[in-house]
Amino acid sequence: MKVSRATGSHSPRVRTRVEPLGGKQVAVGSTRVRGSDRRGSASTGAHDEDRGPGTPNGLLGPRLVAISIRVWLVAALLAAIASCSTGEGREREIIVTTNILGDITRSIVGDAARVSVLMAPNADPHQFALSARQAAQLEAAALIVHNGLGLETGVRSNVESAEQQGVATLAVGSAVDPIRYRDNDSPDPHFWTDPVRVRRAVEVIRDRVIEQVSGIDATAVRGNADRYLTELDTLTGWMRERFAALAPEQRKLVTNHHVFGYLAERFGFEVIGAVIPGGTTLASPSASDLAGLADTVRAAGVRAIFADSSRSDRLAQVLAEHAGLRVRVIPLYSESLTEPGGGAPTYLAMMRANTDAIVTGLTA
Repeated sequence: MKVSRATGSHSPRVRTRVEPLGGKQVAVGSTRVRGSDRRGSASTGAHDEDRGPGTPNGLLGPRLVAISIRVWLVAALLAAIASCSTGEGREREIIVTTNILGDITRSIVGDAARVSVLMAPNADPHQFALSARQAAQLEAAALIVHNGLGLETGVRSNVESAEQQGVATLAVGSAVDPIRYRDNDSPDPHFWTDPVRVRRAVEVIRDRVIEQVSGIDATAVRGNADRYLTELDTLTGWMRERFAALAPEQRKLVTNHHVFGYLAERFGFEVIGAVIPGGTTLASPSASDLAGLADTVRAAGVRAIFADSSRSDRLAQVLAEHAGLRVRVIPLYSESLTEPGGGAPTYLAMMRANTDAIVTGLTA
């Protein structure tokens, strides 16, 4: 913003110029000051400084100029905020709710757009919530990628609110042929334990990003997706080879909650039970639940109970004591990635670590 004054010797002129963003010049006022006014008393000069176009002299003094500039700046700021809320300010930011989907989405998008992940490392997707800043960030996104199927309980209302504001969203779980829990027939949101379904998720995310993110390099996104699909195919083949070391009678899983249904279906495992009933960590088992599962573990001869590494394994330890057998509690990275340098900083690393832990736990 620049304010300039030009003064002549006989007919002084006050010119006020405002240069808003974009370099366009808007003239706020340009009036002539008569010489007799300049020769007036101090009190008269003070009044002249405050006169506007409606005064006899038609003056726009410095005080009114400043007020006009402030009004213009406030109006410009409000217009910018309004454009963001209506979608004009949304450019190329993709926001992802969970860190597992975040890693997959970043592998697909690469440098073609900014990808922001809401869920912190080692967090629980069933329980994490958003700050006020993150909630506002959702409403300015070009696309929101979320798991859906009831996984992100703490952020579901935020995603729905952004959707009502016109933000494009993608519920990935609904697009990958979800299975249902045996005990309550609700959809199981933990599809990422099956790399074949993640392959389908990559294709869905790729297509939606190209469709919704304005100006994105579609060729780069497709190339990134193709490379990641190849890595998933390699991962699936490697997991099959590793699980081949387990005899059919060894392929029995007991977990802290129902999270490996997709893996069991894909690779021929039987899920004996879960310490926490249902598909969410928000539930709590009763004493009778634990006693019944302990009987099942004893009858099946299970050697290991697998617990999520980001949560306490106390209940799993209690179950092992109830079973009265030599049962180990082994941590898995089931619902969250770790920070860089941890045991599961990426989805591919997480699946390899879990595969090795399952094979080792069931054969030792």
